[in-house]
Amino acid sequence: MLIRVFTAAWVAALATVALGQAATTGPLAGEESSQGWIALFDGKSAYGWAPRGDARWTVSGDTIQVASGGVGALATTTHFANFALRFEVQADEDASAGVALRCPAEGPILDTNAYVVRIGDKHPKWPTGSIAGLVTGRVRRATAGRWAAFEVRCEGNRTTVQVDGRQAAHVSNPAFIKGPIALMYHGSGTVKFRRIRLLPLGTRPLFNGKDLAGWKTVEGSQAQVAVSPQGWLTVRAGRGDLQTTEEFGDFILQMDARVNGEHLNSGIFFRANAGGFWSGYEVQIRNQWNGDNRSDPMDYGTGGIYNRQPARMVVSNDREWFTLTLAAHGRHMATWVNGIQVTDFTDTRPADETNARKGSRTRAGVISIQGHDAGTDLSFRNIRVSVFPEPPPAKR
Repeated sequence: MLIRVFTAAWVAALATVALGQAATTGPLAGEESSQGWIALFDGKSAYGWAPRGDARWTVSGDTIQVASGGVGALATTTHFANFALRFEVQADEDASAGVALRCPAEGPILDTNAYVVRIGDKHPKWPTGSIAGLVTGRVRRATAGRWAAFEVRCEGNRTTVQVDGRQAAHVSNPAFIKGPIALMYHGSGTVKFRRIRLLPLGTRPLFNGKDLAGWKTVEGSQAQVAVSPQGWLTVRAGRGDLQTTEEFGDFILQMDARVNGEHLNSGIFFRANAGGFWSGYEVQIRNQWNGDNRSDPMDYGTGGIYNRQPARMVVSNDREWFTLTLAAHGRHMATWVNGIQVTDFTDTRPADETNARKGSRTRAGVISIQGHDAGTDLSFRNIRVSVFPEPPPAKR
């Protein structure tokens, strides 16, 4: 059995390692990806995670676990605010671990700077299912020695924890509003995690399925933009740029897309200039790869951040609906296709808040759909967005 040990340098190196030949379902079950669920752990690597502290994490089979070391965490590089999180845990009787929510962006993770869902039946005050420092869990049977299923929901000020389908804890607390999700190890026992997946909550539609309310075509666009009888947004037959009338800075965007032809080219722009043609960052749409290797995308591949980071594999296929997820916060952005993470990018260029093509831009901008050329023929549906909440103003 191959075991990989992840230090900070090794995790960074994984960003360039492809997963091999494509799987369009991966670690998600059934219809989860079409419902908007994304896999935080792909079952093969620690892509999208970064270690903190002394613990050394491994991927073995389809699980993440601690190989050795003391106290530490493995945190997502992407931040989340409102979400449902599902994961499975197997721990022994001596385990002291947890999953932290809305963590700080860097540094130590504690129950004073994040919501920490505890794992460890023997803890005298905060046993399995507790939200450490806030509420003691009510798990009534031992979880040690077996796979236990957790579902945690963070919605505004409210956090709830279920273990094996039963409510273990809930709290209304406004302390933490957004941040990474982290696996935590407190230095004792063994613990394994698998099937870690997340559903963004609090999304609202950007397209109503009836007309183009909330959207505007940039002057000079030639693409034919319409709403089909099925309620799909269609972009065809020419260069064009269809933009939202609203601007977005830090957000999660999800949509279903379909390429109605072979290897057609399009993209989704974000933090773009209103009225500007093809400005901002671009999430590429192009279901093409070199030879038989989906890990070698053509022209950045679907989900790639165009001119910045190619998709590590092409998950989607032409003439099939796929679900695209984009998370953008500050200088960091990440994309998932059918729930599989394909990019994990931080823009380290000098800032240029006027044009993301020239430098790093964190300022809000419009979201737009590209008509690339005369052969463009794409359909979109279920376009929705969740905006990251802003911290309350500091007290004077």
